[in-house]
Amino acid sequence: MFIDRVKIVVRAGKGGNGMVSFRREKYVPLGGPYGGDGGDGGSVIFEVDTNKSTLLDLRFNKLISADDGGNGNNKKFHGAQGNDIVVKVPVGTIIKDIKNDLILADLIEVGQQAIIAAGGRGGRGNFHFKTSRNPAPNYAEKGEKGVELEILVELKLLADVGLVGFPSVGKSTFLSVVSKATPEIAAYPFTTIIPNLGVVQVSDGRSFVLADLPGLIEGASQGKGLGTQFLKHIERCRVLIHIIDMGAEDVRDPIKDYDVIQAELKTYQYRLIERPQVIVANKMDLPHAQANLDKFRKAHPELTVYPVTTLITEGLDPVLFTVADLLMHTHSFIQDEIQQEEVHYKFVEQVPFIITKPKDHTYLLEGDAIARMFNKADITTDMGAQRFARSLKNLGVDKALRHEGAVDGDVIMIEDYQFIFVE
Repeated sequence: MFIDRVKIVVRAGKGGNGMVSFRREKYVPLGGPYGGDGGDGGSVIFEVDTNKSTLLDLRFNKLISADDGGNGNNKKFHGAQGNDIVVKVPVGTIIKDIKNDLILADLIEVGQQAIIAAGGRGGRGNFHFKTSRNPAPNYAEKGEKGVELEILVELKLLADVGLVGFPSVGKSTFLSVVSKATPEIAAYPFTTIIPNLGVVQVSDGRSFVLADLPGLIEGASQGKGLGTQFLKHIERCRVLIHIIDMGAEDVRDPIKDYDVIQAELKTYQYRLIERPQVIVANKMDLPHAQANLDKFRKAHPELTVYPVTTLITEGLDPVLFTVADLLMHTHSFIQDEIQQEEVHYKFVEQVPFIITKPKDHTYLLEGDAIARMFNKADITTDMGAQRFARSLKNLGVDKALRHEGAVDGDVIMIEDYQFIFVE
């Protein structure tokens, strides 16, 4: 089964907690803090695997989790590192962050890896916090949470050349004749419902990857028929072979068919119309094919048209030579290169925290910096709670709360915890 679009949740491992312990050995007076650091959590990594051609493995695996890091131990022993999870995907896979509508990775090279969800860092043991004023700290850091994301994994075939045209114009037959691919071929529209790939070997030694893509129809760029499920696989193709049925056995108009396909390519978002095209007039063995070809050339005198009969492999060599020549001079249309060429940079001030007032005398404190500090703090001990309070003060939280109107006795909420504001 060909699966090219999957939504999943990836969850990196949490970092291990640092340990609070003290060195207690005979003949070692005032041993001091001795707690080890927690291990880092495992990450979720996507890697290109040439043995994969579809995202079927991910279809029934809606949650991918990496291992948590181990907690620190006595004698400054470091906790175990969490094991990474490596997810194998085909060449041409794009990973998007759904919430932020952001492309996280575009995997186009064999063996390429991308860390999609980074594991949390392990917390530091109490020996890190020893100072001359506090020689025996009884607190340690907790491990950071790992990144959790809902992502869209999408496969866009990494083919050099794409076959386009209406259903039943002979695209699958063309692919089967010029390569060793064996697509399903039948005498009815939409026989091809999934993309097929084949390697074409030109007689002069050059080669390229050719994709037979499901037939276009009018309105495909707006989602009609197979719609964008088909069009997205053209995005990476550098050259298009546009096949037109000149026999017109089903009373089609080759001129109108060409114009409709061009309109759909132009309407789609990723500059498909800019790809060089090789126009192929197929089924030239049929009775009215030559007359239709003459009309087509008269309507589009600017185009070079290659008449072929794919069933008997007639006229194919000039097409393949032309395609191979175009590939030598056509740049790659990779996703990152399709972004706007002109980029404007501006300074964006980072806000360390946000204060809201859900009700009277209650303030909600939010922000990435606050969340990181709070999740790492050990507030179960007096010294740990005092250290966290000092960190908030140094960040400017106390001053900001007073500016918002907080007074002695008001409730300050951080995540699911409540604190009392004390002047």
